[in-house]
Amino acid sequence: MHGFLVVNRFLNTTKFTDLTARFLDSAERLSVGLSVYTNDELLPSMGGGFDILPEETPDFVLFYDKDVRLASMLEKRGLRVFNSARAIELCDDKALMHIALDGLVPMPKTYSAPFTYENIGYTDTAFVDRLFGALGAPLVIKEACGSFGQQVFLAHDPGEAKRILARIGGKRAIFQEFIAPSAGRDIRVNVVGGRVIAAMERWNPNGDFRANISNGGSMRAHTPTEEEAALAVRTAELLGLDFCGVDILYGENGERLLCEVNSNAHFKSIYDCTGVNAADEIIAHIKASCE
Repeated sequence: MHGFLVVNRFLNTTKFTDLTARFLDSAERLSVGLSVYTNDELLPSMGGGFDILPEETPDFVLFYDKDVRLASMLEKRGLRVFNSARAIELCDDKALMHIALDGLVPMPKTYSAPFTYENIGYTDTAFVDRLFGALGAPLVIKEACGSFGQQVFLAHDPGEAKRILARIGGKRAIFQEFIAPSAGRDIRVNVVGGRVIAAMERWNPNGDFRANISNGGSMRAHTPTEEEAALAVRTAELLGLDFCGVDILYGENGERLLCEVNSNAHFKSIYDCTGVNAADEIIAHIKASCE
């Protein structure tokens, strides 16, 4: 069995090259052939075929990137892609993710910002005042496409929210109620093949309302409750994900709420925290699915 691992050409930091090395190591130990290609090396023509096909057709594609258009074209050529293009698209756009899961899993109350154009931005922000009326203060503003908590902001009043919108321009965004019991802490649950493989609790000791490790958060191994595990697995199933990282918030009265889902979650932290190698689990799941 032989597959392609597709990664992004333009992300060359240690955080990303470490993922590639872990996948290659796992594939070798599990007797799965794996060739690495960057998204600029696979150029499927929309007129049919490939402009560049480096080698024979693979049995699968492990797509660890967010280049949804490329993933879609690979699927159109009949290749089996893990995760699917649609699943990646739903996770990469937080607005689409919340729409897909609306009414199906517990989540914070969320509104999608009205569409505008990036070269225009918001010339009228009266809607922000209405959102504070619906969500209360403070509220959370997230760019629809973002990673590592870097595009997530806390606005304490409409004026601050409008300044945040001015900074992000016309990029798609969501507004979300602030879940106070989960300020600065959450749970990351890794799911592969419809089961929980590992989980950790994250918290920020520096007062940041975001718990991301990349923002200075700390971590410890976590044993998910039945509610947490069921929420993570159900979410992965609804979004059509073979593997993912599911972030869960602490709600009022012990309730658990879905925060967001990462289709190609980084797993060095989960390994450092729990000793579970997600790369092994993902390769084993793909191998079993393709046999």
